[in-house]
Amino acid sequence: MKISNLNSHISLLWYICVWCVLSLSRTICTLSYTYIVIPRLKTNKIAIIGLTPAGLSIEQALISKYKNQKISIEFYDDRSSSRFSYVNKSGYAGKVSELIEKVKNDEIQSVYIALPMVAKDRIKDIIHQLSNSTVNAYIVPDLYTYKLSVSQIKRIGNVHTFSIFSSPFEGLGAIIKRIEDIVIGSLITLLILPVLCIVALGVKLSSPGPILFKQDRYGLGGKKIKVWKFRSMKVMENSEVVTQATKNDPRVTRFGSFIRRTSLDELPQFINVLQGSMSIVGPRPHAVAHNEEYRVLVDNYMVRHKIKPGITGLAQINGYRGETDTLDKMEKRVEYDIKYLQNWSLSMDLKIIFLTVFKGFVSDTAY
Repeated sequence: MKISNLNSHISLLWYICVWCVLSLSRTICTLSYTYIVIPRLKTNKIAIIGLTPAGLSIEQALISKYKNQKISIEFYDDRSSSRFSYVNKSGYAGKVSELIEKVKNDEIQSVYIALPMVAKDRIKDIIHQLSNSTVNAYIVPDLYTYKLSVSQIKRIGNVHTFSIFSSPFEGLGAIIKRIEDIVIGSLITLLILPVLCIVALGVKLSSPGPILFKQDRYGLGGKKIKVWKFRSMKVMENSEVVTQATKNDPRVTRFGSFIRRTSLDELPQFINVLQGSMSIVGPRPHAVAHNEEYRVLVDNYMVRHKIKPGITGLAQINGYRGETDTLDKMEKRVEYDIKYLQNWSLSMDLKIIFLTVFKGFVSDTAY
């Protein structure tokens, strides 16, 4: 055996051994933490000041965060218990003064102040009392009770602001997103060039008419853009009233039905990506007529236009692709679009692109 081949085999064996050891170590650590460490941990005692919507929201968030740990959550509120009729009072433990005594006796690890902003003097007094202890203290702004679509804390100088409606694609984020679209978009376009030629030939042979056509869609900032597609219908619609394609739609050609089910009709949109009017990943662009209809029916619908529309998106890889024949489907699609906006990262885009190849192209609801 040649020395080079021997080195290759040794390297391969080394990588396999390292992978096995790391996997085994991770499994042992996870099991040890779950079955040995957690049972021996002391109960994390948490107090929430304010039986308010904000208080109930942070309670659920804490339960979710510490689901694998032992926690005890108690509510403290100075109001009369008759004012708690809208909530379950089982977690009510007493007045704030009683909590302060427990804090002084080191019986509480963390305190969350969930009082309304109008109670600023009361909040200042509570903070002053807690400052004379070693307890972990947090304020829960009652802004969160509004279920804001995008709520992030941004610092401008020495002032902290709550971003209610904003986009992550500003400054460096916008540059990274554009580089991603140009680099990955160019590579994909080169790879699918043979497919584009085959589909173009299929469209030409299936029915008379142009191979490509453009439709009006709303893009970034709610401005109209022209979106390229392979023609899949005998009749092209771009009017004020657009009828969604349905199962066995007579307007759709046989070849058109195939390219719609497999999303091949959308491949020319890589032209839009390279031009800069679309991104590879983002909310799918809807017909102008549908936008006008759903913007009054679905809360935060127009927030999805704070980013460029995409060829694929988080909603599409989670099954919300194709016909939106019910309001529930559109609401769910918008929910995923906003979730993408809130949590965007380069790694998230790469994951969506990867999953689209396996689960996002073919759909039973795309006609």
